[in-house]
Amino acid sequence: MNIRVRYAPSPTGNQHIGGVRTALINYLFAKSMGGTFILRLEDTDRTRYSDGYVKNLYDTFHWLGFYWDEGPDIGGPVAPYVQSERLPLYRQYAEQLIAMDKAYYCFCDEERLGQLRKAQDEQKSGEQGYDRHCRNLSRDEVTRNLGEGKPYVIRLKIPLEGTTTFADLLLGDVEWKNADISPDPVLLKSDGFPTYHLANVVDDHLMNITHVMRAQEWIPSAPLHRIMYDAFGWEQPLLCHLPMVLGQDGHKLSKRHGATAVNEFRKAGYLPEALINYIAQLGCSFEDGRDLFTIDEMIELFKVEKLNKAPAVFDYQKLEWFNGQYIRQKSDAELAQLVKPFLVDAGIREGEDSAADALDLQAMPLVKERLKVLSDAAAMMAYLYRKPAMPAAAEFIPKKRDQQTALQMLRECLAVAMEDLDFSNLETMEEAFKRHAEQIGAKLGDLLMPLRVAITGARVSPPLFESMRILGQQETIERIKDSIAYLS
Repeated sequence: MNIRVRYAPSPTGNQHIGGVRTALINYLFAKSMGGTFILRLEDTDRTRYSDGYVKNLYDTFHWLGFYWDEGPDIGGPVAPYVQSERLPLYRQYAEQLIAMDKAYYCFCDEERLGQLRKAQDEQKSGEQGYDRHCRNLSRDEVTRNLGEGKPYVIRLKIPLEGTTTFADLLLGDVEWKNADISPDPVLLKSDGFPTYHLANVVDDHLMNITHVMRAQEWIPSAPLHRIMYDAFGWEQPLLCHLPMVLGQDGHKLSKRHGATAVNEFRKAGYLPEALINYIAQLGCSFEDGRDLFTIDEMIELFKVEKLNKAPAVFDYQKLEWFNGQYIRQKSDAELAQLVKPFLVDAGIREGEDSAADALDLQAMPLVKERLKVLSDAAAMMAYLYRKPAMPAAAEFIPKKRDQQTALQMLRECLAVAMEDLDFSNLETMEEAFKRHAEQIGAKLGDLLMPLRVAITGARVSPPLFESMRILGQQETIERIKDSIAYLS
């Protein structure tokens, strides 16, 4: 079998974690089987459609680094890959269903449908949805209405009795009572645009899709689609409904849990390889005892049998851990280039500045082990570019000491800093301060805490002596003097 799968987003919003996870699973499955991964734009919801969302789609996948083999932007043998460019096809197949007595024209207007919904709500009726009013119109009535130019939709005839069964690679056989399926859903709207159901089935058939891998929230549409496949006499693609992605509270992942749009993660400073590695393992296992995989390794190890039925929980802390691992795999030069846009956006440095580039490169060993996301670099590195604002006086005071002690320690540090030290040699600097602490009978921590705050503006910071080496002797002395004046 020539495996063909598709990712078919609706461009009515930015790409989010759930959608990208679905695309990634389809991609891994296709590539693991030597198959084809297709992008199809389901843009029939014209009220919410935006070209900006299409651009976001392309930008997101270019950034993530995995892409489709066929699609609107690169073409392919079953083009067009945009549903709004395929409208004549949908009308053709909708009318074919009418000819086979599997669908019918419905002339109910919005006023009648609104009254029907209101009546069902007031009566708290167990039967919700369309009442099949036009299902049994005579041929003469239909012909007369069409001749008068009366607006219509085309509805699918759902069997009134019995059940519909479909097979799922993950869930097994699923049986659905026809009475529980949405009654006679619309296939073709009055404006000539198809609904999701008609376009989905027609496109999957004509594009030779062999497997449909999508989130479990789409399960209720599966029996409806099976009825349509049977009506056309087509073979239905194999289905695989992927486990849902939930927040820590057990509800479907949404904005209330934090960032869900991929561009939000990108702006925060997550690396694409970390995001891919983490979301690929939401509801899927690859190999015991390992967490980090290249995308080629995931392709090699992927099997449908390794998908879980149970929902996956999105853990932001776990994603941070993944991101930190990939940050630490970067060379200093690579990491400097990655954090540069975040420093520029924060106003810490200019975009084109060779001196700033050199400073960034020097700073990478100081921050690499501490970064969770790239945007953290701005706060961590700001003190290297400009003197930090003076914190509260209490920040300078070593534990169980007082302000006078902090002031005295700074004066001692100033004396050491003004010695003839080689600030390019970490060992020389460290040894000088250790020796001075012993000479004055002070704990090294008591001596260095006020110094750290004077240099970096914080009690917790990147390594102190490495920072002093980057800043140099003159800047170090100036910051100590400023802090002495401030505490005095």
